[in-house]
Amino acid sequence: MARKPNVLVAQGGGPTAVFNRSLYGLVDEASRSESLGSVLGASFGLDGLLGGRVIDLSGLPGSVWRRVARTPGAALGSSRRRLRVEDASTVLEVLETQSIGYCFVIGGNDSAETGLGISREARKAGYDLRVVCVPKTIDNDLVLTDHTPGYGSAARFVAMAAAGAGSDAESMGAAAPVTVIEVMGRDSGWLAASSALARMESRDAPHVISVPEVPVDEDAFVAEMEAACVSHGFAVAVVAENARGVDGPLGGQTEPWHVDDFGHRYFDGPGRYLAGLVGRRLGVRARHEKPGTIQRSMAAAVSGTDAEEADMAGRAAVRAALEGHSEVMVTLAREPGERYVCTTGLAPLAEVAGRVRPMPSRYLSGGFAVTDAFVEYARPLIGAPLPRFGRLR
Repeated sequence: MARKPNVLVAQGGGPTAVFNRSLYGLVDEASRSESLGSVLGASFGLDGLLGGRVIDLSGLPGSVWRRVARTPGAALGSSRRRLRVEDASTVLEVLETQSIGYCFVIGGNDSAETGLGISREARKAGYDLRVVCVPKTIDNDLVLTDHTPGYGSAARFVAMAAAGAGSDAESMGAAAPVTVIEVMGRDSGWLAASSALARMESRDAPHVISVPEVPVDEDAFVAEMEAACVSHGFAVAVVAENARGVDGPLGGQTEPWHVDDFGHRYFDGPGRYLAGLVGRRLGVRARHEKPGTIQRSMAAAVSGTDAEEADMAGRAAVRAALEGHSEVMVTLAREPGERYVCTTGLAPLAEVAGRVRPMPSRYLSGGFAVTDAFVEYARPLIGAPLPRFGRLR
């Protein structure tokens, strides 16, 4: 009897609060198949694969997987290394040594590029390998999918953080009336936009939302914050980490402080600069908040919808590979109708790898706000209704 092909799974890119739900769903689905051999995990993604560091995931007890599935981060360890030409022979040698017939990569557009590269190198070498990617990113910027696992939970965190910061600023009044929150979102404003999901009335935070898709006019930004202070006694802004000015990076910075392996350029965040600008112009104390990785790792903010769909995407990847598909990414599709229903589909990796989906114009007001259409789009993704705050004044 021919030996069953083994499975290899890797995680890549920045972790999310439901990254491991996709891993759990994938491993559980693969372990149930009589057509597959052992399920192996690459330790720290491509870095581990190049070093031949793999973990046998097949024999782990259910009690371990139940805890892992609820744990944020990347249980296998992640990587941001780009596949290089000189890596091909090493990767193929490890795949052959481990008898890998199916390779699954859980990650974003950079990870899709890695998966596509591995598949192409295997094909050139005549090695029989099926490669399927599982989407993941809090940025929600993958093309050809309605949304991505990881986004709903991060969006829930950002919405609650903005609402809480608003209550704090309103409480402090003239003592500290301004807060600027800087959130993740390297190339798009999906996460910053989600801060609007907790707003119930005009007084609620945030009063200003700044996304990379709309350049920041500094005078207009200050004017909006001042108007909120006059109307409500406080003002909260949420800005994406790569929000740009009309003439480039805010604050006059021309050189990035970091360029990663995929060529992504990182500048000093705009939040501190904008908080200082508003504070000086209005003569008030302006706080600057930057949650950092906590927005993608807060287990208490996990969206039930997000967790279920992350699991679903992992299982769909295994089924797609067993049906003969390769060089594809699982997508999430929103079914038409008033009730939110999500199913899965497939998209060619060649059309996903390295590409970014910005927010469409119908979701942006053109100024410092999002439209009702965006709220309608995003609200089902964050799971249970957000808490509603009260006021005595």
